[in-house]
Amino acid sequence: MSKIPYRTYLTEEEMPRQWYNLRADMKEQPDVYLHPGTHQPITREDMLPIFCDELCDQELNSTDRYIDIPEEVQEFYKIYRPAPLIRAYNLEKALDTPAKIYYKFEGNNTSGSHKLNSAAAQVYYAKKQGLTSLTTETGAGQWGTALSMACAYFGLDLTVYMVKVSYEQKPFRKAVIHTFGADVIPSPSDTTEVGRAILKAHPGTGGSLGCAISEAIETATHQKGCRYVLGSVLNQVVLHQSIIGLESKIAMEKLGEYPDIVIGCAGGGSNLGGLMGAFMKDKLDGSRPQTDFIAVEPASCPSLTRGRYAYDFCDTGHVTPLARMYTLGSDFMPSANHAGGLRYHGMSPILSKLYHDGYMRAVSVEQTKVFEAAVQFAKCETILPAPESAHAIRVAVDEALRCRESGESKTILFGLTGTGYFDMNAYTSYLEGKMSDYIPTDEELQKSFDTLPKIG
Repeated sequence: MSKIPYRTYLTEEEMPRQWYNLRADMKEQPDVYLHPGTHQPITREDMLPIFCDELCDQELNSTDRYIDIPEEVQEFYKIYRPAPLIRAYNLEKALDTPAKIYYKFEGNNTSGSHKLNSAAAQVYYAKKQGLTSLTTETGAGQWGTALSMACAYFGLDLTVYMVKVSYEQKPFRKAVIHTFGADVIPSPSDTTEVGRAILKAHPGTGGSLGCAISEAIETATHQKGCRYVLGSVLNQVVLHQSIIGLESKIAMEKLGEYPDIVIGCAGGGSNLGGLMGAFMKDKLDGSRPQTDFIAVEPASCPSLTRGRYAYDFCDTGHVTPLARMYTLGSDFMPSANHAGGLRYHGMSPILSKLYHDGYMRAVSVEQTKVFEAAVQFAKCETILPAPESAHAIRVAVDEALRCRESGESKTILFGLTGTGYFDMNAYTSYLEGKMSDYIPTDEELQKSFDTLPKIG
């Protein structure tokens, strides 16, 4: 029997031409969004001033299992897709494990991540609608970079509100965003009413994704021909990212493989939701009920493992619809850990519902252990992972070591959805022994839980 190749690529003809809508196969739907003012179920008309028309339809679509990828988006995808499925032979050898470890690598574009999959779609729909500009938030900067690339391609202006601590930690990420023609503003800022209010309530704060979302929405709703777009959390984003899992499944079928364990880092839920969708379908319909899905989050911002399943605002300024999700409270201000893309108080309503109903589990990990795994992976596989993706690597390594102890030859699939070339300050901090771990106390979390909206 021939050895499975290191890398498995699909041809352009094998690339998926439809996104998979996981909600269509869920036994129970996530609870509906609520209007932030009335607490009544939100309507399409309520969403139209914020989001593009077509994206509002996708956000509320729970019946169509597959949705066509527009031809213009398919052509854009071909610039950097299909993405490879890689067998981590060298990591397996280093761990002395009988487990088979695969990772789906989404770093073959300038953004360095999977974020471009949804950015291309959202900007396309905005252009089709005749809009002229967009606003957004970004944490680690990968989403802001991806969106700036898509806006440059389709010809739209972009303003990015970047979480202040990441803005300060990653100057070169800002430079890339500027290269593609977008503006970048550290959040919270004094350029918006909500930003000024947050700065007054939290002087000196390093910000959060919730803060940046509030500022981006305020700006979008006050400019003609402008809409807001979001890089994670929303149903539409999980839909667009489903191409990751669809490609992975086709590639594994070509190899005669199927994962026993699917692992992804989880901040807002876009990358894990996209990776696991095609495989979760099999668990939902009963054809593969034993597949183990693991969400990995930072111990400093543990929305799934320590959060509440409740209705909450998706932003700190309380202007977004309320979603029922696992949350730490929209006022929660996470510590300035190095995984900026995972520094969000809530979680995708889709992932939250699946987790609540027992279809997946969650693990939180400290950042020093994350970087330990990242360095080991880099030495073995020659790719420097982003801190966010390294969370998935940490748990993939842990699961592989369990296989070494038990003698089981499980097949592990994880998402490597970001490169770490703009995170060298973080790597330096770890390598010089200066990195520390922060875990919020129960008292700190309770203070934030106390601010959750009271929904009847």
